[in-house]
Amino acid sequence: MYQDFDPIKILQKYAPPETLVYNILIAHSMAVRDMALKIAAKNRHLAPDTELLALAAMLHDIGITQTSAPDIGCFGHHPYISHGYLGREILEREGLPEEVALFAERHTGTGIPREEIISLNLPLPHRDMMPVTVEEKMLCYADKFFSKSGNSLSKPKKLSKIYENLSKYGEDNLRRFDAMIGMFGMYYVYGEESRGKVADVK
Repeated sequence: MYQDFDPIKILQKYAPPETLVYNILIAHSMAVRDMALKIAAKNRHLAPDTELLALAAMLHDIGITQTSAPDIGCFGHHPYISHGYLGREILEREGLPEEVALFAERHTGTGIPREEIISLNLPLPHRDMMPVTVEEKMLCYADKFFSKSGNSLSKPKKLSKIYENLSKYGEDNLRRFDAMIGMFGMYYVYGEESRGKVADVK
């Protein structure tokens, strides 16, 4: 079923080839896809659907094309934090199954609970935007290791940088990320040679 959709063609419809945002989207999405599949391979006991995971990873950030983030070539009218639910809307319009579209909405940060959206008055619909399925959690986890800016879009960020970024959004984000580490493991992200060498990845 998922092979009926070409993620590159879908991305090109919203981010024309040769534009900055297209190049960033492709590089970032491929890095996240490869990491998500690596996480899945290391956690086969959870029986993840890798075909679904690969397609969703390539399309999870399509919503950034509708936001205002000029530094990465996005000239839309919505705040960047809205890219998750905007991506879901795009994918639903393109006829993607709901289980694919939901990845876009649920990957931001470590997920955004409804009560946080309301309490912080975020420009988002008032509903839970938390990863639920094991595949959604794998994608959300994989996404935290990569940036869409900087010199290397394909090199995993150091743990210290991930924690620094997440800490800006409260302790709950840090706890949820720690829970993902506990669920999926971490050292293989940086290579098996890093096992036990916490200083190397922090």
